[in-house]
Amino acid sequence: MRDYFYKCIDDLTATLSGDEVLLGCYDGEQSDFVRFNRSQIRQPGSVTQREISLRLIDGKRHISSSVSLTGQSEVDGPKLSAMLDQLRSDLPHVPEDPYLLYATDVCSSEEVHNNTLPPSDDAVNAVLNAGAGHDLVGIYASGSIDAGYANSLGQRNWFSRPSFNMDWCFYHQADKAVKASYAGFAWDDSQFDRKVDTAREQLTVLSGEPRTIDPGEYRVFLAPAAMQEIMSMLCWGGFGLKDHRTKNTPLLKMVAEGATLAPSITLRENTAGGLAPRFSSRGYAKSDSVTLIENGRYRDCLVSPRSAAEYDEPTTGGDEYPESLDLTGGTLGADDVLGALDTGVYVNTLWYLNYSDRPAARMTGMTRFATFWVEDGKIVAPLNVMRFDETIYRILGENLIDLTAEREFLPDNDTYFARSTGSMNLPGALIDNFRFTL
Repeated sequence: MRDYFYKCIDDLTATLSGDEVLLGCYDGEQSDFVRFNRSQIRQPGSVTQREISLRLIDGKRHISSSVSLTGQSEVDGPKLSAMLDQLRSDLPHVPEDPYLLYATDVCSSEEVHNNTLPPSDDAVNAVLNAGAGHDLVGIYASGSIDAGYANSLGQRNWFSRPSFNMDWCFYHQADKAVKASYAGFAWDDSQFDRKVDTAREQLTVLSGEPRTIDPGEYRVFLAPAAMQEIMSMLCWGGFGLKDHRTKNTPLLKMVAEGATLAPSITLRENTAGGLAPRFSSRGYAKSDSVTLIENGRYRDCLVSPRSAAEYDEPTTGGDEYPESLDLTGGTLGADDVLGALDTGVYVNTLWYLNYSDRPAARMTGMTRFATFWVEDGKIVAPLNVMRFDETIYRILGENLIDLTAEREFLPDNDTYFARSTGSMNLPGALIDNFRFTL
């Protein structure tokens, strides 16, 4: 599809006139999906989709539209020509955009990763074997995600990366289940088996009588999946230049008052290590890595082309919401987590998070699925659902004991419209005096 996409843009470029500039973006995927319920295949399927977006620019005016591609030039050609004609007709009626910015220097690139994915049948059989004797519920998604950019100035960019994500849980009853995931670029049976064994062990504990603990402050271990929910909240306005300049960032205390997190916290937007393409819809190359927080102190923002024009700052290429967030690990070994926790709460996942005081980076949310009470370094009972209310300055600041040395690659499992290219690489966190309110 790369050459086909480029030819589509070439054909449309030949019809431009005057000072018109055309930007084209391509998004495509070839994915296998398998849904499981009661440890059986319930819905297998494959999806191939291709979409092209066109943006027509003349001076400070711009307008865009998108359409699906069939891959047949006799069908797509007239459709794209008609879409460009419509954009040209509508363009004079849109206002000028003072913050329009797009790449005018040609910076072409190609990044195509080898397909090291297992045959879907092999992965599915491994999942079925893992679910034998249990109620396994989940979805397996696998395949290549492609992205392209081309403009009438001659720039050409292409990105293709195969990946897989198995997101599942062992269901017990009511609101009790052990949730887990395994994702990456090459399937490793031993890694998957370890995750399955851990989930089975927790399922055994989950079948016991649940406890309710009183509201208060407890030593807590947040597994990487729980950390993913907290980091997702921080990404909501936490790292963009626009939110910082308008004082809407939840990290306002770090930016305006010099508040800090623990020295062990170094957070990056690591585009080179994620699933997202290294170029943006405006033609800019994204920085391979942007250090957002370094040794507990805020360092740099993500700067979109639009914010770059508005605030006269250099752009980091992409949008202002991290797509490939990377938190450096600590020194706590995965096998030492329960011993270090000693007595407290082991949290696998969090749910329904929101800000209770956004400027103070205070958030609230619920535990869900497998949350356990630990005594003397051993899991002894499942816990009923609880609500927490905490600030990021306590979670990753004054009360942070350590982060795990091992980290987990956690893709965004969103499949609305298309498979997401967002991901995080996160450790677990051991925290003291974590506050539960209900």
